[in-house]
Amino acid sequence: MGGKQDRNEAYGKPAKYDPSFRGPIRNRSCTDVICCVLFLLFILGYIVVGIVAWVYGDPRQVLYPRNSTGAYCGVGANKDKPYLLYFNIFSCVLTANVITVAENGLQCPTPQVCVSSCPEDAWTVEVNQLSEKVGEVFYTANRNFCLPGVPWDMPVIQSLQQELCPGFLLPSTPALGRCVPFLNSTPPELPGISSNTSISQGISGLFDILNARDISVKIFEDFAQSWYWILTAVGHMMSTLFYPLVTFVLLLICIVYWAMTALYLATSGQPQYVLWAPNASLPSCGKVQMNTSCNPMAQPVNSSCPGLRCIFQSYSSTGLVQRSLFNLQIYVVLALFWTVNWVLALGQCVLAGAFASFYWAFQKPQDIPTFPLSSAFIRTLRYHTGSLAFGALILTLVQMARVILEYIDNKLRGSQNPMARCIMCCFKCCLWCLEKFIKFLNRNAYIMIAVYGKNFCVSAKNAFMLLMRNIVRVVVLDKVTDLLLLFGKLLVVGGVGVLSFFFFTGRIQGLGRHFENPALNYYWLPIMVSILGAYVIASGFFSVFGMCVDTLFLCFLEDLERNDGSADRPYYMSKTLLKILSKKNEALPGHKKRKK
Repeated sequence: MGGKQDRNEAYGKPAKYDPSFRGPIRNRSCTDVICCVLFLLFILGYIVVGIVAWVYGDPRQVLYPRNSTGAYCGVGANKDKPYLLYFNIFSCVLTANVITVAENGLQCPTPQVCVSSCPEDAWTVEVNQLSEKVGEVFYTANRNFCLPGVPWDMPVIQSLQQELCPGFLLPSTPALGRCVPFLNSTPPELPGISSNTSISQGISGLFDILNARDISVKIFEDFAQSWYWILTAVGHMMSTLFYPLVTFVLLLICIVYWAMTALYLATSGQPQYVLWAPNASLPSCGKVQMNTSCNPMAQPVNSSCPGLRCIFQSYSSTGLVQRSLFNLQIYVVLALFWTVNWVLALGQCVLAGAFASFYWAFQKPQDIPTFPLSSAFIRTLRYHTGSLAFGALILTLVQMARVILEYIDNKLRGSQNPMARCIMCCFKCCLWCLEKFIKFLNRNAYIMIAVYGKNFCVSAKNAFMLLMRNIVRVVVLDKVTDLLLLFGKLLVVGGVGVLSFFFFTGRIQGLGRHFENPALNYYWLPIMVSILGAYVIASGFFSVFGMCVDTLFLCFLEDLERNDGSADRPYYMSKTLLKILSKKNEALPGHKKRKK
């Protein structure tokens, strides 16, 4: 008896009967005020970082193509020239593989100029045209593809030697703002260019990466044709998913703000220009100091070094903001994790407060408070912002540790020995388990906060002790709930996916003229969107269901400890639930009927 009593005392004393207890405490005070102040100051700093990033950042470099001088096509002076033309697109393939070109922002070691339209016909400079003037060969023939500022009377051969004008043109199509040749276009017979298999494959690979315009147009057409049917897994469920929709909006705000701030930070700094030549190893280029700063508005003219010009290299890293760029990026990543975890914690605590109000209403639904969800939302924001921030911060630190560990593992993956990889795997596994445990503990702590209004540490301790006093019930309920939620998600997502497949592929006949499947270019697109939408909706709905189960379960455990089912101390659970749980309770190990 003494050993059993010691084990019970180790997990705290059971809750005592309190006749005045009627669910979520109304008279409560603010909890974890220090953490609340810290969180608000952190958010204020996050806003300041966003303003600084907006002032110094320039996201146009990822939205618009950029010519050789670093000027953007489609904006400013090049407003009427939205497309980028590569003088020799074959150099993109000859000097680097396709992946490298894509990683470098689709920049190739060839002159690039903004143009109003892409070439429609193939053309090559004739031998007899080399002695003619640029104006006669290019401008008069409406071939406005030379670099800006090339004089009318410059000999064509000189413009080609200095790579001021293209030596050939290929019929092209705009793709991501860049003129990309058609796959069936024939390469010209020029020095350094051949039509062998490797070049054809390289152009094909580059085209596969860049040619997204036609596909995007067709995808947009598919959306226009099928949007009504995609939103049909959604219209009848919006009312039941009201609060998950609020959580989704808040999460979207957090993610969009972080993405824009990170984008502006990454593009802060002034553009840097350096001297570059395609054949820098030539003896005639030995006197030129390559990679030195230059002025793009005054392109160098040096006949001794063919192709020498001033090109864009990167954005400078000087200045206070640029020198602190790495630290600021870490700050915004930390802010992303903390704000996202706080929003999720807010949703859990609000739902827990609403469900607890339902459970502790003795006469249902007469005793249920008016607008329990709104009351729980206001109560949580007013009193427990700091407690939610505390729990979210703990989870954020663990997640940041996992991110850092993944980064180190990725950097050292090629140089690790088997022992180091094993140790790294163990660390990653331990952090994964720790994150899962903290999520579980936080979830139950938020339930106790919603009910009793205590601070995070006390609530987490009370929740943990309550669960440990009922460990068998916890294990059984947790596994059963996870299994039911999984089956529910699979049923919803699988059903929507199968129905979408049969509908959009035209395999469902006899539905009438108003239910005919639309003509699509890619039928998989609305199917995947429907499946993704069904998963998001199912996750939102079943997350509410899961929070309901967890909240009612903790309330049920408290109910068993506070009351004994007698007339003086009746249970708050419904009679049907009482009968079911009584049968389950009798099957648990160590069960002993309580004397009334």
